[in-house]
Amino acid sequence: MSFDWWTLGLQTVNVLILLWILSHFLFRPVSEIIEKRQAEATGELSHARAARAEAEAALTEAQARDEAVAARRAEVLSGAQAEAEHAKVQMLDEARREIAKLRTEGQAEAQRRRAEAERALQDEAAELAVDISERLLRRLPETTRTAGFIDGLAQAVAELPGQTREGLGAEGPVPVRAAQALSPEEAGLLKSRLAEVLGREIEIALTTDPSLIAGLELDAPHAVVRNHFRADLDRIRQELLRHD
Repeated sequence: MSFDWWTLGLQTVNVLILLWILSHFLFRPVSEIIEKRQAEATGELSHARAARAEAEAALTEAQARDEAVAARRAEVLSGAQAEAEHAKVQMLDEARREIAKLRTEGQAEAQRRRAEAERALQDEAAELAVDISERLLRRLPETTRTAGFIDGLAQAVAELPGQTREGLGAEGPVPVRAAQALSPEEAGLLKSRLAEVLGREIEIALTTDPSLIAGLELDAPHAVVRNHFRADLDRIRQELLRHD
């Protein structure tokens, strides 16, 4: 078997030329295309990563906002509950105070009404006692309704201030009321007793007033001297009706 070096050489040159042509017209464009595609892919990947990072950042921000909203809502709810509890406590305290006030007012009103009822009973008892006393006093003998009061009236006149005593009778007869008409002897005794305490005689104008029950009343312009049961009963009534 013979080996043709020329043929081998030509085939080798053809292969080299083919390789040069392929590398120049095929491999380089393809390489450029591949590089371009790789660059584009890398850019898209970078863009995708950036978009993912933005999305993750947005998600993180949204989660943070949700957490902040949840925290704010919890804070608002807590504040509202605290305010509601405070308002509840205030309302309960106010209700307790109002109940205590009403209870105090009710007790005070009950005490006032009880006191009024007691005073009314006391007043009624006093009026009844005075009425009974008056009925009993009116049963006294008529002979004792005047004569026994002359000395008492004279003594009361003697206790008047000096200027008042000097004015008695200066303007005319002194009015004297009696529970019943005085006899001439009783009228004379009254005038003589008044003359003794005044140191001079005075004229008296006698009138009858059965409402006095028993006794006498001197009713001068500047002095009133009472010595009769009506005045005593009125004084007793005032004492009984006095509410300390």
